[in-house]
Amino acid sequence: MAWPRFLQRGSLLSGFSHHHVAVFLLTFFSYSLLHASRKTFSNVKVSISKQWTPSAFNTSVDLPAEVWSSNHLFPSTEEATLFLGTLDTVFLFSYAVGLFISGVIGDRLNLRWVLSFGMCSSAFVEFVFGTLTEWLRFYNKWFYCGLWIVNGLLQSTGWPCVVAVMGNWFGKAGRGVVFGLWSACASVGNILGACLASSVLQYGYEYAFLVTAAVQFAGGIVIFFGLLVSPEEIGLPSIEAEENPEEDSHRPLINGAENEDEYEPNYSIQEDGAVAQVRAISFHQACCLPGVIPYSLAYACLKLVNYSFFFWLPFYLSNNFGWKEAEADKLSIWYDVGGIVGGTLQGFISDVLQKRAPVLALSLFLAVGSLVGYSRSPNNKSINALLMTITGFFIGGPSNMISSAISADLGRQELIQGSSEALATVTGIVDGTGSIGAAVGQYLVSLIQDNLGWMWVFYFFILMTSCTILFISPLIVREVFSLVQRRQARTLSE
Repeated sequence: MAWPRFLQRGSLLSGFSHHHVAVFLLTFFSYSLLHASRKTFSNVKVSISKQWTPSAFNTSVDLPAEVWSSNHLFPSTEEATLFLGTLDTVFLFSYAVGLFISGVIGDRLNLRWVLSFGMCSSAFVEFVFGTLTEWLRFYNKWFYCGLWIVNGLLQSTGWPCVVAVMGNWFGKAGRGVVFGLWSACASVGNILGACLASSVLQYGYEYAFLVTAAVQFAGGIVIFFGLLVSPEEIGLPSIEAEENPEEDSHRPLINGAENEDEYEPNYSIQEDGAVAQVRAISFHQACCLPGVIPYSLAYACLKLVNYSFFFWLPFYLSNNFGWKEAEADKLSIWYDVGGIVGGTLQGFISDVLQKRAPVLALSLFLAVGSLVGYSRSPNNKSINALLMTITGFFIGGPSNMISSAISADLGRQELIQGSSEALATVTGIVDGTGSIGAAVGQYLVSLIQDNLGWMWVFYFFILMTSCTILFISPLIVREVFSLVQRRQARTLSE
């Protein structure tokens, strides 16, 4: 077997400098802070709902009746909760649209500027939404909707930029395991957001927004002055220059077009060994790159399932088993744990095989079985946590790998000579399509659950997981065939 370079060198970190570590940590925590602000909104929904309803329907806060009658938005907590759900959907759709735009912008402007601007401006919007409106006692549904649409667009600058920066610093060798570890940033952000919100929630939900926004704004400032978007900024060679040409360094761990001569690369080679001058490819060209559309459609189905667990798992545990809300919140963490371990281990295996699709296929086939098993989990917390971790391993793991390592692979194909000017655009396309699927899924899950019950929700998840396999099936067949050919060639050479 042709082992990846990071295994041949004997250590995953042997080829990394302190600059690599700094980039890893800065991008990791920048996206963690963006995710923390989303989790904060989820954690304070009960408090917001109570604040937006009159005293006749709210006995938890002792305020004069005239205060409630002048400030409340909704006649009941049920309508307030419904509006909060609408804000979730509005955010996801605006976030999805923003991903397509942010990827293109990120490939044309400095990634550090775009990421820093997104973090700081999003923090300001969150401050206005949750803190300033409460301090001013200003409540308006349309104003809230407008702010949350803008917040979705601004937050969408995060993922395409951080993946592009990581892709600039970390090459093909070891990318699966590195990105597998790094993609835990969303889960860490969820935990961080919960901790920040719970620490000050007793003083009012507006302070939860204030603390989260302040930390995120500070993080944006650190990114602006501290993040190096590529090795070339400090005079180091690019990852393409470091890779051995004999190892076909520009080729990602997915198969490209069968006849690559038909595609005209978007670059020009200068004489005397000068660095290739690359300009940003268009949105249409990025969509036409091999693998981008199949993986985007597959991710739309898979992110629907993954985000449904993120949004609905605590509610499902409380509703279906009658467990306390606090217990359900703590238990749901095991799904994230499974996703972190799954993404890292599966990324490592794909590095060894030098192929991604077969690893995804096996994991998704097993995910179908894990969904069947979890849907029949008994009323036992330990067994449920075990089945939940297994489900997270086989669903969250592939989801993390598609959104990070595979997106980086797709944006560094041989056809564009690994151009960083395609990374953010491709990542925006993949994650944007996935977010559209996730947004639609939240409505469908509630609709199915209300009319048919939770078992049919799991049937729906199984269908979507099967569709994920279907969309990448041509890539699976091609890469498995390539592995067989490689094995046969090695056998003959021996």
